[in-house]
Amino acid sequence: MRTPSRRLFAALALTPLLAGCFVSGEEGSGSDAEGGSTGRLRVALAVPPVQALSPYSNDATVLSKLSVAEGLTALDKNGAAASALAKSWKQKNDTTWTFELRKATFQDGTPVTADSVVSALGHANAAAAKPRVLSDVTLTVKAEDADTVTISTKTPDPVLPLRLASPALAVLSAKAYAKDGTVSPVGTGSGPFEITKLTGKSKATLDRYDGYWGGRANSSGVDVTWIADGTARANALRGGEVDIAEWIPTAQAKLLDRKTRHEVPSVRTDSLVLNTGSGLFTDSALRAAAREAVDGSALVDSVFGGYADPAQGLFGPAVSWAADKRIDVTGRAQAAPTAQVKSKTKSKTLRLATYTNRAELPETATVLQQQLEKAGFTVKQEVREYTQMEADLLAGKYDALVFSRVTLLDTGDAVAYLASDYTSDGVYNIAGLKDAKVDQAIKSAAAEGDTTKRQQKIMSAEAEILRTDAVVPLVHEKVVQGIAAKVAGVLLDPRERSLVDVNTRLK
Repeated sequence: MRTPSRRLFAALALTPLLAGCFVSGEEGSGSDAEGGSTGRLRVALAVPPVQALSPYSNDATVLSKLSVAEGLTALDKNGAAASALAKSWKQKNDTTWTFELRKATFQDGTPVTADSVVSALGHANAAAAKPRVLSDVTLTVKAEDADTVTISTKTPDPVLPLRLASPALAVLSAKAYAKDGTVSPVGTGSGPFEITKLTGKSKATLDRYDGYWGGRANSSGVDVTWIADGTARANALRGGEVDIAEWIPTAQAKLLDRKTRHEVPSVRTDSLVLNTGSGLFTDSALRAAAREAVDGSALVDSVFGGYADPAQGLFGPAVSWAADKRIDVTGRAQAAPTAQVKSKTKSKTLRLATYTNRAELPETATVLQQQLEKAGFTVKQEVREYTQMEADLLAGKYDALVFSRVTLLDTGDAVAYLASDYTSDGVYNIAGLKDAKVDQAIKSAAAEGDTTKRQQKIMSAEAEILRTDAVVPLVHEKVVQGIAAKVAGVLLDPRERSLVDVNTRLK
């Protein structure tokens, strides 16, 4: 059984993959010292903070979406590693890289130094809730001088510069790290916007940080409201209460003015995750029965209003290289027929969970319940807001989860996603999967430095995972972002890790 303290955050794919903007650019890309709008942006986000915006929780993406904090690297529009707090880097050998820092300051006025990086990455390594991006690697960080850092790994890590772009590995000032292990990004980041006030799980105030190395932001600040209900987010945009509303439900999208509705190709896959560690689905024949019962294509129009594609696997059409390298899945268990399902599950209820933060998921769960009941299962749903159920998910308290997952969220390398979600010691292994062939396939992909070969090994790992029926892909989503017509410069990011930067502004 997994413990709630091992929650977190991860995911990702190696080479240039998708169009979209991720990084502000080179120094001076913001407005000049005398320019910049005095207008403030009003943003509605979907998932309330889990741990007061700690980078070691799922909150980490908020820090990158709002340009609060940075790592040594970032992702460019093609998914390659780009400079951030590190202006350059080079590989010394298979396990060691050297990073040269740019001149930058934190929002509390202290300088960004090599010691700052050593401290930040050291705290990430030692965190009780270890960032998922570190689930398959341990970093050894050393300051060579004030502006030079050497980072080593025990085994070769061909994608280390991409890994360091993870929002979970943001470099914060010394005062961010408390003795009790908590981490606060309030006033301690290095990005163009500084968190000046965090009001529980409902609101945050961000002000422009004029000392940002990349230039002064166009907007004077960002006022953030967390609205978990998707319809309420869409209504807030329509009513002029917010300027940007993320994750507009598909049922609401066509009700928005066309000028405010922005469809984004996404690397998000919605799946039915089955708990292989305890409960009904320790039985491979029952997992196979669930897989055969579920029809994701029925969801595309009925639930997603056409803003989705039928699932092809863990990686959908937005991952451009996946389709040509996909491997047929073999060796699956034989599905139990309906009569056998009823016999095996007699007096037992399939506990089906999902969460409300994405409006389509409860609807999807209802469709799946009908499909599973037709196959002989007795199903009971539990639907809550995600932060209220994350600990139970990680502790294996449900039999199945309707889950929406960005497979290229963090570094752009899919291996980190596979390692965190499907290896025996993965820190986000909700499926409780422990399979030696899966572990080996993911390990082999992680060690491969050649881009084409790495991609092929990722797809081999996908086939091994699907063989176990620990996860049944349903659809590949298309995300709809709501943006008022008076706003310019919003980042339409297929990886959903960027939203506002120095160039985002009121017209």
